[in-house]
Amino acid sequence: MIHPGHLAYLKAAKRLGDELVVVVTRDETAKRRKGRRTACHEKDRMALVRGFRIVDKVVLGDRDDSWRIIMKLRPRTICFGYDQQAAIDSLKRTLPAIFHKNVCIVMAKPFHPKTYHSSFFKLLTPKS
Repeated sequence: MIHPGHLAYLKAAKRLGDELVVVVTRDETAKRRKGRRTACHEKDRMALVRGFRIVDKVVLGDRDDSWRIIMKLRPRTICFGYDQQAAIDSLKRTLPAIFHKNVCIVMAKPFHPKTYHSSFFKLLTPKS
């Protein structure tokens, strides 16, 4: 689900560069990481994100390697959500060379995290 916190995050990310490319996590990757299905299919999430005028491009993450898309896109700036420290740590461990190529890694500031956090908006879905 998209909530005002997501929009604030996208706006903050857009201010960091010329083009905003959003990588949508694959359903199977999300399930592997979180141990449950996503509430919304990856194609539907892509369509939702694509609907924001500030988003220039939406791509699906790689099935096998979470960071392969970084190597493919070669961004100058990568913006993570305020609750994504584990992802930043993983990126640093997996692609240490990227930090020597003037790539800026930014963690967005939270936008009312006690009100707008995806875990508060989870739909009740059967476990698969």
